[in-house]
This record gives sequence, structure tokens and C-alpha cells, in this order.
Amino acid sequence: MNYHDTAQTADMEVTVALGEDFSELRNTVRQICKGFPGEYWRKLDDCSGYPTEFVAALTEAGFLGALIPEEYGGSGLPLRAAAVILEEINANGCSASPAHAQMYIMGTLLRHGNEHQKTTYLPEIAAGRLRLQAFGVTEPNTGSDTTQLKTRAERQGDVYVVNGQKVWTSRALHSDLMLLLARTTPIDQVRTRTEGLSVFLVDLREAKGNGIEIRPIKAMVNHNTTEVFIENLKVPAANLIGEEGKGFRYILDGMNAERILVASECVGDGRWLLNKGVAYANERRVFGRPIGQNQGIQFPLARAYAELEAADMMCRRAAALFQAGRPCGPDANIAKLLASEATWKAADTTFQTHGGFAFAQEYDVERKWREVRLYQTAPISTNMVLAYVAQHVLGLPRSY
Repeated sequence: MNYHDTAQTADMEVTVALGEDFSELRNTVRQICKGFPGEYWRKLDDCSGYPTEFVAALTEAGFLGALIPEEYGGSGLPLRAAAVILEEINANGCSASPAHAQMYIMGTLLRHGNEHQKTTYLPEIAAGRLRLQAFGVTEPNTGSDTTQLKTRAERQGDVYVVNGQKVWTSRALHSDLMLLLARTTPIDQVRTRTEGLSVFLVDLREAKGNGIEIRPIKAMVNHNTTEVFIENLKVPAANLIGEEGKGFRYILDGMNAERILVASECVGDGRWLLNKGVAYANERRVFGRPIGQNQGIQFPLARAYAELEAADMMCRRAAALFQAGRPCGPDANIAKLLASEATWKAADTTFQTHGGFAFAQEYDVERKWREVRLYQTAPISTNMVLAYVAQHVLGLPRSY
């Protein structure tokens, strides 16, 4: 099947598709998801397990190599197609989070890696023989203030010696490779705080037990997240991505794609939740009539639907601008903001609609309710998006 759309280039008119775009792609995702019902995800929740079988099915279908160019063994699809994949996964009750990072993490390697790095790793990632699912950026004491991170990489001959700690590094125990952001020039020796940070591709198969220790974090949602402790880790200089000291720009370069993809996941989750709420409101009868006949039930559901539709349009617009090579920072951030809030509204409304049954695991509502709360915190918090819009769109003074 050919999933390519008519991608627009920077010198052409930007168009936004309406309705069910990439319908064949959506149908293929739906067929895969049918093999992984709620019971599958509940069992993984119980044991904090990783959905190995589900990720394998996505890999076999070529979805995790969707954004890798065909010359490196991938599908070479546009960003909107990748967003549709993630949206449909969540809209069918599954979870895209165990696999989504590979789509946007590899963008740093693709855009800024040298040809040897790309030919070495991208075909293996596209084929599913290597997993690039871990992204080591966040640290315990710096949080969103990335330029102040403490992990240090010092050049010693043909290797960098790395020391530091990362936290909330999801899937590190289930990834072969990890992108790692570390400071290579002390902050007091650079002109601006964004300088002196570098990106490395770490082979976790070799590093675990040889400079890296990974400890799982028991969390509210089963995202297989971890702490990563790094002590005298030797990373070959050949694994430096791009130029030394320019890593912060490389990371920022991939954030628009990340936000568009995650926003689309939000929309998928919101639609699954809303469908559950509407179905229950129609089926559940109290006082001799369906509870959905009551405005106290139907109005919140109707508002959740309207907000999800608005968020979806913002996701589509951001993806169209991205594909056309146009500036899309405001759109990507706003899409993430609106989608995360619309999805949370759908989750809470559906939870309330189910009443006491929402707490029963067999309905899967409480699982999705927990999962979608994360979107307002990561991979960028609501307040950070608002600060961005205030400063870069409205022209207000920087607040932090």
C-alpha cells in the first residue's frame, strides 16, 4: 500500500486535509490493535511490563520506521502520517507511548548525524533490529531548565568520559540505544547558556554495567520510566552527533515534531475516552431512562467533543506547516496545549459519566484516565507552553 500523501513544499500552498486522511493507514493500525485488547494492557499494568509483542507488531508493519527515509530502509512518510499512526493506536484503546519516542528521537540522528552514523544505525532501526527508544535529557535537579544540566562529558583522546544522572528516562531498559545530552563546555566558559551542550548516541547494550546503571521508577502510569546513573562512561568520539557544543539547538530542532506527534496521541486518547463515555451514557439506564438523556451528562460530553475537534484541527495545521517547511513553533505548542487539555476534559467527563464503575479496571477508563493526565506535564508542561506563547507570539517579556 502507498501511504504517501501529496506533501507540500515550502514554495507551495499549505493545505490541511479534512476528514479521515490516510484511511488505509488507519485501517491497518486498527487491525493490529484488535489483537491487543484491554486485557492485554491491564496485565502489563499489573506487572509494570513492557508491551514487547505490540511493539514488535508495529515494527513488523513498518510503523516505527515511518519517518525514516526510504534510502535508509524506512517508509519515508510525512509527519502527518506518523501522527495518524499514533492517534489511531490510542483511539483504539492501545498505548503509543512505548514506541512513539523512536519516531521523533531518530530525527536528531537523521538531521544532524553524519553519513556513517546514518547508514550504520537508521537501517537497523527501521528493520527493528535496533531500538532507539530512550532520550536522556531531564535531570533530578534541573527539570525544564535544560541548559543547567549537570551531566558532564569530557574529551579524553578518542572517547568522551561522561558522569551524571538522568531521570524520567522512559524505556531505557527496553532500548538498545539512547540519545544523551551532556555538557561538554562548562557553563561559565560559554557566551550563552545554550552553548556547550552536546548530543551523543550511547549503545546501552555495551554501557549497562560499564558506566551506566538503570533503575526503574514505579509511577502512576506504566511508561517503563527509569533513572539513569552514569559514572565514568566511555563514549566513542565517533558517537558525537553533529558538532560539539551545539546539542541544545539539535534537541530544540526536533521538539516541534515531538509536540505535533504527542498532540495527535492526545486526540486519539480523547476520542477513545469520549466514545466510551457516549456509549455508556446511551446504555446505562437509571430511573427508567438512559442517563445520556440528562443534560447534566450530555452537555459535558458535547463540550468534550467540541474541544477535541478544535484540538485535532490545530494538530493538522501544525503538521501541514511542518511538512511545508514553514515556521510551526507556535502551532506545534498550541496543538500540544489544546490537545492535552481537551483529552483531560474527555477523560474526566467519561470518568464522571461512568460513576462508580469508572474505578473498575475492567472498563479501562481508570487506566486511560491516569495515562492522559501526563500530557499536561510532559513532554512539555502546560505552563511552559503558555510562557512560550506569551513571549514568542504575544511579544510579552520573558517570564523566566
